[in-house]
Amino acid sequence: MQDTIIIDGHEISSNENKELQLNVGTLPSDTVISIHAHIYRGKEDGPTLLFLGGVHGDEINGVESIRHCIEEGYFEKITKGTIIAIPLLNVFGFINFSREVPDGKDVNRSFPGTTLGSLASRVARTLTKKILPHVDYAFDFHTGGASRYNYPQIRYTKDDMASLELAKVFNAPFTIMKATIPNSFRRSCKDLNIPAIIFEGGESIRLDGFAISAAVRGIINILRHFKCTNNEIDSGKIRNIHIKKTTWERAAFSGLFTWSKKSGTKIQIGEPLGTIKNPFGTKTATVISRRNGYIIGHNNASVVNQGDALFHIGYEAEEI
Repeated sequence: MQDTIIIDGHEISSNENKELQLNVGTLPSDTVISIHAHIYRGKEDGPTLLFLGGVHGDEINGVESIRHCIEEGYFEKITKGTIIAIPLLNVFGFINFSREVPDGKDVNRSFPGTTLGSLASRVARTLTKKILPHVDYAFDFHTGGASRYNYPQIRYTKDDMASLELAKVFNAPFTIMKATIPNSFRRSCKDLNIPAIIFEGGESIRLDGFAISAAVRGIINILRHFKCTNNEIDSGKIRNIHIKKTTWERAAFSGLFTWSKKSGTKIQIGEPLGTIKNPFGTKTATVISRRNGYIIGHNNASVVNQGDALFHIGYEAEEI
């Protein structure tokens, strides 16, 4: 570990904590958009861990999970390595209850970004250029989008054993193998040889205590694994199901949707998962599982259209 690291011109010595504001750009109102980063450094050599939330501004469970760890002093008490905690990356999306930034761009499809691009691209570039060069391991916190709820889960990069090991240490209820998406944060990490995992838990706009608790527990597991803390925090180990493949059960027709099986449930082929009814009381269809597996996410929308994603099913599963 370097005695001093320099981030955006700011020097942070070993055994020192600092809060940084990394300027990204301005809005038409001349409001400055910045990335608020907390830097914590221990006395002893160790890895640099990045905990990142709010890449999508409406996915607030990750924001709350990292904020909670900051408030409780989990990062302040580290004795080894460096923690970079960014609870909220997409400030514009957060204040506008939006996944995107002003021009409709998705920050998580804008990496590695450019300083000459849109706000999404500038946010991505600031993180890529100023933060990632210092990072050894990255942890990115998300929720389900729109009305979709994700049962707490870790997604790791296919064929990346280092990210799989991180997923096992994090110990979420589900560990899911997923290829990286072009221009995503995880793809940029892969290109820079930084092992990265994604936590998914809960639904956008809503705080979910169960998902937040799973995220905080995972963060504590990571801190203990890398011996960043001497604090005797008992996170507790839970059952972890490893899933290699996923698929969606979709709406066969439009109507009022009610689920009868929720996320986290183990299911069998032919099992009823929910119903769709037309608003006139003349038609009802049962949503049937086409696979054995686990429900890793479900749609909370009351009204659905034909083809809408209703249940996210994980299969080829085993306990790890």
